[in-house]
Amino acid sequence: MSGSTVIATRPTPGQPRPYDFPAFRRDVLTNGLSLIVAPMPGRPLVTASLIVRNGAADDPFPVAGASALAARALSEGTKRYDAVALVEATERLGAGLHADAGWDAATVSVEVPVARLEPALALLAELAAHPTFPPREVDRLREERLNDLLQARAEPRRRVDEAFIGTIYASSSPYNRPSGGLAATVETLDADRLAAAWARGFDPARLTLIIAGDLDGSGGRGPAEIAEALFGAWTATPGATAEGPVSSESAVDSLRIKLLDRPGSVQTEIRVGHVGVPRRIDNYAGLSVMSAILGGLFNSRLNMKLREEKGYTYGASAGFDPRRGAGPFAARVAVNTEVTVPALVDLLAELNRIREAPVTAAELAAARDFLVGVFPLRFETPGPVVGALGGIVVHDLPDDELTTYRARIEAVSIDDVLAIAQAQIHPDRAAIVMVGDAARIASDLDAAAIGPLEVIRDDDPPAKEA
Repeated sequence: MSGSTVIATRPTPGQPRPYDFPAFRRDVLTNGLSLIVAPMPGRPLVTASLIVRNGAADDPFPVAGASALAARALSEGTKRYDAVALVEATERLGAGLHADAGWDAATVSVEVPVARLEPALALLAELAAHPTFPPREVDRLREERLNDLLQARAEPRRRVDEAFIGTIYASSSPYNRPSGGLAATVETLDADRLAAAWARGFDPARLTLIIAGDLDGSGGRGPAEIAEALFGAWTATPGATAEGPVSSESAVDSLRIKLLDRPGSVQTEIRVGHVGVPRRIDNYAGLSVMSAILGGLFNSRLNMKLREEKGYTYGASAGFDPRRGAGPFAARVAVNTEVTVPALVDLLAELNRIREAPVTAAELAAARDFLVGVFPLRFETPGPVVGALGGIVVHDLPDDELTTYRARIEAVSIDDVLAIAQAQIHPDRAAIVMVGDAARIASDLDAAAIGPLEVIRDDDPPAKEA
């Protein structure tokens, strides 16, 4: 193409290609542990994850953060291996072994070439069933977490996120605090409390092993035989309990503003939102499309208004974080201090607009096409497939949740988007939480009369930014 040639029109998206989520089969071991196997021909690097239905939402408040710290501490030693020996055993297999805990569950996962699947699963079983939580290593991890919490107070983005959830949720809800706990709870955590947190979820009836990849090269025994040999003799640990309902009680019933003073800050971090929805809701596809239109795409309403039209920010977004309980809905943006109030006014206007009038056919098509088109790209390797199947397990979703996803997205209508926006977005009872320079923006916020303003000042404010 010559330098003088100009393309007059942008290329249009093509039709989504056919795609089928990998078929999977279920089995149950003799002790009640569930097994899900998803064959993926041509993917010899296999992923296996043990899903433990016990997460941060199940931590009692006095030990908040125990589940997250326990997951980090698993790899510090087992009855058979210390931390160094475990790493060496994993590396000899060409495998990667790791553990993590989120709000709803903990996972112990391994990635390994299929020819070495059985010994890798033996390491996974050792890590999950026989952790020792060495006190010295637990103390080190606890101090790292406490230092991380101190650092979070100096980072506006993390500080505003913590203040936001602490504002919208009642103190009775575990979502009122970070999943990793607060300084006052983390400092009480020791090896015994981490062991108790891990034992709380260790019941074969509540565990699921998920394996995905090209399993034809796994040797003489199939996945079910291997799993029965390695996991089938497990029994429930004393102290194991079934997960209960998660309290998601809101602490906000009317619009309010909380400003955390950060003297000298050149930007204001803004969060606007409220308690949202759990993962198991009717018309989750409609929620996904509406969220994409509002704040999930580059050409979403919030980004086009605050970034492209007004130039207030490098990016604005909004969305829901569904969990076993009702996770938060939040709109997020960082703007220069001098445009804090106009940016906030425009953000609130967009939250109201999506509730008050139908979206356009072009907006609907763009959101649906994106969600439908990107879906297959998420599942090109076994790891994300295992992760998605884990979501089905944790949230008790139907087995066809993933195979029908694209059809359900394509079926979302303009009326569906409006109805779900009206049902799930509530600007009139949202919390507005900000971290910024109160001396420069508090009077403007008062003058704008958006809602009652509370200014919170630290005894020892952070140093001024350059």
